[in-house]
Amino acid sequence: MHRFLEGKAFGHSPDPRQTLGEYLLAWLAAQELRLKPTTLARYRAYINQDLIPALGHIPLDDLAYEHIDAYARAELAAGRGRGRVTVHRILATLSSALGAAVLRHRLGHNPAKPAVIPRPPTPERRIWTPDEAVRFLDYAHDHDPLFANLVELVINTGMRKGEALGLHWDDVHLDEGVLFVRYTLSAVDNRYTILMAPKTQSSLSWIAINDRARRALEDQADHHFLGLAIPAHGYVFQRHGRPLDPHYVLNHFHKLCDQAGVPRIAVHDLRHLATTLALNGGVPFVIVSKTLRHRTLSTTANIYSHLTRQAAREAVDAIARVLDSAERALRATQRADRPRNLIAQFRDHLTNRQRRTRHERPAHAPIPL
Repeated sequence: MHRFLEGKAFGHSPDPRQTLGEYLLAWLAAQELRLKPTTLARYRAYINQDLIPALGHIPLDDLAYEHIDAYARAELAAGRGRGRVTVHRILATLSSALGAAVLRHRLGHNPAKPAVIPRPPTPERRIWTPDEAVRFLDYAHDHDPLFANLVELVINTGMRKGEALGLHWDDVHLDEGVLFVRYTLSAVDNRYTILMAPKTQSSLSWIAINDRARRALEDQADHHFLGLAIPAHGYVFQRHGRPLDPHYVLNHFHKLCDQAGVPRIAVHDLRHLATTLALNGGVPFVIVSKTLRHRTLSTTANIYSHLTRQAAREAVDAIARVLDSAERALRATQRADRPRNLIAQFRDHLTNRQRRTRHERPAHAPIPL
């Protein structure tokens, strides 16, 4: 009875007639208190719009790897905007749900494993050069100061887009040169925005601000409060008291990119630009990782592997330079201490002999005939 009740709580039914669609809906309902609203919305969309229409009629006990493989192939062949990345995410959601059924002994194995579609490689990011960043900021300061200040803050702190959009004035401490990341602003179902806790526990932390970030925040305060004291509440980046919608931010950012004559990039790529500038400026990798508030150093290394390869090359080159320098010093010492070769010794012997002969000969000795 205990296992039965536990299974019901997690959407698991011992009824052999339970379909995959029924199971997925019950599993999704059980996740409402466990998942972030954005993650829950994504799972709901995959289940209601993709998995149930295609596979929902199959009894859960009869679901096989072949069903999932056929679904994936059909989706990729049909197109409809379903690329490998999207299909992989849909199947990952299915695998997560079926994994819960295995964990609760509802299924003997997970038919979605091994993955039908391997995790697609992360596409190479296009990062602005410093010149492109300055060109954008110069244009934006003249035509849209709000976005100029937003971009300036993200580049100079490495904040995530949602963290910058969710920033409140009471978390900004200009006198101390720091700000506190307390919230992140996210869009749910492209319908409404929600203020949530940051991505990870390590993200909930203080961030140092440099002079450029300070000027951006002061300029933002001047635009909204006419130079008066910064209030103790309210969003830093807002229009008429409302925070900026994340989708609007991306679309308007791309519009400004076109007008400024710089390549379009994602707003999140500004965080990668901050990392690139810091690493290329010689900031130690561990300090950059702490600045980004990654949970582990390996997270930073995995995301910025293209930069770690360059850092690795510089590291081994530095090792070689140190060893080469020590080797040259050793050889110089050895040359100074090494006995001279026989030819040099014989030459010195002849020179010394000639000197002794001159000293022993009388000054006016007669020349023998």
